[in-house]
This record gives sequence, C-alpha cells and structure tokens, in this order.
Amino acid sequence: MVISIVMGLLGLGGVAFVTLLERKLLGLSQIRLGPNKVTFNGVLQPVIDGVKLLFKQLHIVSPSQNILFTIRPGLLLILFIVA
Repeated sequence: MVISIVMGLLGLGGVAFVTLLERKLLGLSQIRLGPNKVTFNGVLQPVIDGVKLLFKQLHIVSPSQNILFTIRPGLLLILFIVA
C-alpha cells in the first residue's frame, strides 16, 4: 500500500519535471525565457496548471445539441482520415 503511494507520487513528480523541462526547452528554442513568471524558475508551474484545470468552467450543452456534441469528434476524425 505504502509502496504504491510512493510510486504514484514519484510518477507524478516525474511527469511534472518532464513538463517543466519541455517548457524550458521550447522557451529556449523560441528565444524566450519560458515559464518563470509564477514561481522561482517556474518550479511550481505544473501545479499551477493543474489548479487551473480544476477550476475551468464546464460547458453545458442543450439537450437538442447533445447528440451532435457527442458524435462530432468521431465524425471529424473520420473526415480527416478520409481526406
């Protein structure tokens, strides 16, 4: 039980580190500093992004458009593959 929790936390930390590294490398390739505005050297940027995702507004669809809203991604995927 404890080992699985520790492994999960290490995995989440690894994902956060890789995300930060990716942002830094993309910032360097685009000749800008990257994510350094939120905290010291952007270390907590993945945490801030996670909090932002938690508080994003949910899009509610009217019942008349529910079917189109559900099948639209699959339909677009099929159209892109055919094209």
